[in-house]
Amino acid sequence: MPFVCSAELGSFAAAGRNLGLSPSAVGKAVARLEQDLQVRLFQRSTRRMQLTEEGRLYFERCKRILDDLDDAHAMLSRTRDAPHGRLRVSAPLISYHFLLPVLPDFAARYPGVELDLDFNDRVVDLIGERMDVAIRSGDLPDSRLMARPLSRFRMLLCACPEYLATHGTPQSPDDLHAHAAVRFRFPNSGHLQRWPLTDPDPALRTALTCNNMEALRGAVIQGFGIGCMPDFLARDALAAGVLVEVLPQHTEGAGRFQLVWPSNRNLSPKVRVFVDFMGQRCGDAQAAL
Repeated sequence: MPFVCSAELGSFAAAGRNLGLSPSAVGKAVARLEQDLQVRLFQRSTRRMQLTEEGRLYFERCKRILDDLDDAHAMLSRTRDAPHGRLRVSAPLISYHFLLPVLPDFAARYPGVELDLDFNDRVVDLIGERMDVAIRSGDLPDSRLMARPLSRFRMLLCACPEYLATHGTPQSPDDLHAHAAVRFRFPNSGHLQRWPLTDPDPALRTALTCNNMEALRGAVIQGFGIGCMPDFLARDALAAGVLVEVLPQHTEGAGRFQLVWPSNRNLSPKVRVFVDFMGQRCGDAQAAL
């Protein structure tokens, strides 16, 4: 569909290359559609093209219809076709630590599936942005999503040896008021992460705040202060001695990643095998769809 392709790719020229048509042919097809609908779908200039509000609403509805058609084809061909096609996966930046090591096995097992990974700490709208699956942690308030549990992780308090040599090692949460804290701010809510202490959060003197866990780990290694990070992110630095865990007897709780996908979509073969594979390699193998 020239309109949908133009909206996705941002230009008539790109849509024409994708559809095997000339830019002029695509533009004329969109113009005819606008004439039929009696509404402008794109705002166009010599430099850029973007959807109008009416165009955005029409595009979202068209995409849902096309997705339903894709699902219908997938449902009918599931029994005879091997998994194939592009699989769009949204995942938090930090998840590459456990995700990338297992994906070569998935690619070898399902060579017809093209993985398209979007590492981004933003919580994407799977349905609106046409993502097949996503990896998330925490609660799932969106009732349109199905979920399968993946790996658990612990949150650790860590500091570098040089910082502890200068400022001392805290022996209880009460000691933290005398230390500098490196805090994580959630990109979506803007809230500061709560440290997983058995007692309520002490008064923390914040030295640095950031919304990226990799940057937080780097700041802690550089001696900014004590920071809180997941165990799989701290593991190599702890083994190398560039980080030291502090107050391990005063921390509690665990988190869990989950694999989620839209509940109103029939699972295509490529999505089903990915969900099953990740559940076996990175989660509870006994969990069922």
